[in-house]
Amino acid sequence: DCENIFRTFQQAYVGKDHCEVPPEAYDPLFALAPIDTPVDTAMFWSKTKTVVHNYVNKNKGCFVTMEDTLLGSVLDDVDWCGQVGSSETFEGCPEWNYCVNNPKRSFWTRGSAKFAEAAKGVATVMLNGALDAPFDASSIFGKTELPRLNSTTVSKLTVVLVMPKHPKSDCSDVFFKELLNRLDSKIGFECNSHMRRERFPEEE
Repeated sequence: DCENIFRTFQQAYVGKDHCEVPPEAYDPLFALAPIDTPVDTAMFWSKTKTVVHNYVNKNKGCFVTMEDTLLGSVLDDVDWCGQVGSSETFEGCPEWNYCVNNPKRSFWTRGSAKFAEAAKGVATVMLNGALDAPFDASSIFGKTELPRLNSTTVSKLTVVLVMPKHPKSDCSDVFFKELLNRLDSKIGFECNSHMRRERFPEEE
């Protein structure tokens, strides 16, 4: 139920220093509200948040992002943290890169891992062709999600490379070698370019 989920969520960070909330602190929360995605619908992204969510919203039922899951939809674009000696939840918390184990970053790190582990069939990732290197090994997709795609449940990874009017990369670029080195060798791979006529927004 919702009250139990909220209490379990708070237990991860309330009363704790805002730099001492590891991803594992959210394990009870994800055990209570596990992530499950239909076959062939898992959609990952890196530096294409606006584009990918516009696309998913226009194609309801075809794809699911982490932000479309129960917990992800509630906490997307929300800040929260605790404070030692307090039972309150605070806003105006440390930025994403302020420290590794801050409540928001740890939640999305753990949630992204669970989302990747739940992927089945064909998984898709939308990358930004306006960048010199669309695949970033240090991103959540590169570091957390990609290594957790398992060939026992995922048959193929499809890259959708979103191309602006003047792209800086394409599907033949060398950056895919690094991606493939991190992908389970038993998982198939393909890359498709998708032209985007309007101005490419600044992405996360």
